[in-house]
Amino acid sequence: MGNNEQIIPLDTATFIRIRKWYLLALAAIALTVIIAQVLIQLHLKAQSGDSELINIAGRQRAFSQKLTKETLLLKDLSNPEDKKMVLSEIEKTLEIWKVSHVGLHLGAASFNLPYEDDPKVKALFKKLDPHHSEMVGALEHILVTQQQDINASVQQNDLDALLNNERQFLSIMDQIVNEYDARSNEQLQKLKRKEYWLLAFSLAILLLEIFVIFRPLSIQIKNTIGHLMGKDEESKDQLVKIQSLYDEKERSLKELQELNFVIDNAALFASIRKDGSIVFISKKFLDLLGHETTPVNKPISEILTIEEGQQSYLKEVLKINRKNVMRTEELQVVTTKGTTIWLDMSIVPMHQSTLEQDILILCSDITERKENQLKVQELTKQNFEERMQQKKVQASQIVEGQEEERKRIAKDIHDGIGQMLTALKFNIESIDIENKDKTREKIAYLKSLTSDLIKGVRTATFNLTPPELSDHGIFPAIHKMTTELSKLTGKTVLFKNKTDANIRFDSLAETNIYRVTQEAVNNAIKYAEANYILVTLNYSYPILSVVIDDDGKGFDDSILGKLPKNNSEGGMGLFFMKERIDYINGRLFINSELGQGTRVTINYKTEENKIANGTE
Repeated sequence: MGNNEQIIPLDTATFIRIRKWYLLALAAIALTVIIAQVLIQLHLKAQSGDSELINIAGRQRAFSQKLTKETLLLKDLSNPEDKKMVLSEIEKTLEIWKVSHVGLHLGAASFNLPYEDDPKVKALFKKLDPHHSEMVGALEHILVTQQQDINASVQQNDLDALLNNERQFLSIMDQIVNEYDARSNEQLQKLKRKEYWLLAFSLAILLLEIFVIFRPLSIQIKNTIGHLMGKDEESKDQLVKIQSLYDEKERSLKELQELNFVIDNAALFASIRKDGSIVFISKKFLDLLGHETTPVNKPISEILTIEEGQQSYLKEVLKINRKNVMRTEELQVVTTKGTTIWLDMSIVPMHQSTLEQDILILCSDITERKENQLKVQELTKQNFEERMQQKKVQASQIVEGQEEERKRIAKDIHDGIGQMLTALKFNIESIDIENKDKTREKIAYLKSLTSDLIKGVRTATFNLTPPELSDHGIFPAIHKMTTELSKLTGKTVLFKNKTDANIRFDSLAETNIYRVTQEAVNNAIKYAEANYILVTLNYSYPILSVVIDDDGKGFDDSILGKLPKNNSEGGMGLFFMKERIDYINGRLFINSELGQGTRVTINYKTEENKIANGTE
């Protein structure tokens, strides 16, 4: 029990060790940072005092020079007002000079100056004091004399005392300032050395952390991850084994379900002797055949059906199966209740190694399946007859459409080419060779008529089968068609090809797509009264798309399903357009609104083996 309580999980132990060593490392680094900050602050405080000392000492030198210059200036002034002003400056400067001197020597809280205890500095101040006192005495005597008589002149002995002591004062003051500066530099060097020691100490701590903390921890983490990965591999192996056992269980369950299914569906069974008499028959079989109890000493053929013809057939089947051959039959029987049912019967010989042989009969009730098969056959037959009738109607409509197309072609040839040929014949017969002027006019007219005739023949042949379609494909053919129709009708019929390469498709598909496009453009010109028609081709594998837009009067496309299948006035009509597209397994979409124009879209799904760049 005690050992179990002392066991700590691997992740908890690792975390505790990392936390302990990291806290120690952070504490050491924090301690060095705090010590460095304390030393820096102390040095800054000392530097502040030294700077103040150096500043005041330097100011003492400047004040001594200022007092000397102002005294010399006072000697040369004669204007009482100017003298009063200079005396006022001398008095102020002298007061500050005296206080600063005492503060430098003995300390002064007002100037933030400490008491000076350095022996060298004290010795220098001791040498400085007589010169300072002489200069102060001379200045005070000048102030008293001038205050008593503003017009009195500065006495020469006071001026000499001031000038003679100033040089010594400045020299000693320079030594004091240099001493302050040297002391400050020495303290700075001490601080640098301390900082270097702290830096070395910090680097030592970091190295110690690397080798004592981070390296062992990294090794431990690596070992821990390796251990976890090993456990992960073991888990995966165990998972594979578990999955294998699960799959085996699923297969066993499936086999058991299949066995149960076989047993459930083979519940109709019976065992008979060699002569056909019953040994055993299942209760479910008896219920299906309409028997309440097992008939004694009756052949199986009489139990299965009450019709004599079926009984005779069953006896023949059982005789054949005495030759140790398994046989399966689908039989229609009539039960004692007068119900007709279908049985899928398997006749299996048993005890084949002995002369005494039994036969096992396994049956399944397939009445519902047979009835469904009969219904399906009836529906198939009915559907076939409907399709045949529809095909007949479509064939008659196609023939009618072809006749209408022939009539249109014949009318075009008769009204156009025929009349021009007749006119050509009459003009040729009316030529009088003797009348040369008339002959020239008629020949010129014949040339014009011949050109019109050639143009009419080309138009007729183009409408029948454009050569561009078979020679170059659907892209150039539709382009040529739009150009010709634009010239012939005066309408704006434009062609836009969004595909770079000229791709060829199955010839049958190209012909039908061309005809449907031609019909759509003709309908837009004739019936929609459109002035602007745009035919756009786009191919993005595997879909070829042809879109015909017009700005005609449009129609209500909700009546498309109510239109007659063949409209002789509209050429092939919508019926033939849809028939052609359906024939190549394409899709045809027609969208229109009254006054908003019409869009006809043809989509054809190409096959890879029927496409080539530039060739069929």
